Amino acid sequence: MSMCGAWSPVKPVTLEVIKICLEMRKPIEDRVVNGNDSKVYIPSVYSYQILNGTNYVVKVFLGGRDDGVCVHAKIHQALPCNDGKLTLSRFQFPKTFDEPLEPF
Repeated sequence: MSMCGAWSPVKPVTLEVIKICLEMRKPIEDRVVNGNDSKVYIPSVYSYQILNGTNYVVKVFLGGRDDGVCVHAKIHQALPCNDGKLTLSRFQFPKTFDEPLEPF
């Protein structure tokens, strides 16, 4: 676990992060593919930061397009006392599959 405010090392997604990404699929696709569903939507790696809830940055592969285009999404999960609501804070698109995920 990382210290409060520091970003964790980038690592493969966990089941918990996959569930978060699936819940945020529609908002991400609405912003990066103009509301069209991606044929493939695969979260691969992530980093997190504990700060007034949890911030996640996640690399998501969007298949069925060009050659390995990805989105880097920043997702905020509010504290449980605030219902743990998920919001898409920011995103970087397009990203290549080989571009490293860096917190932003």
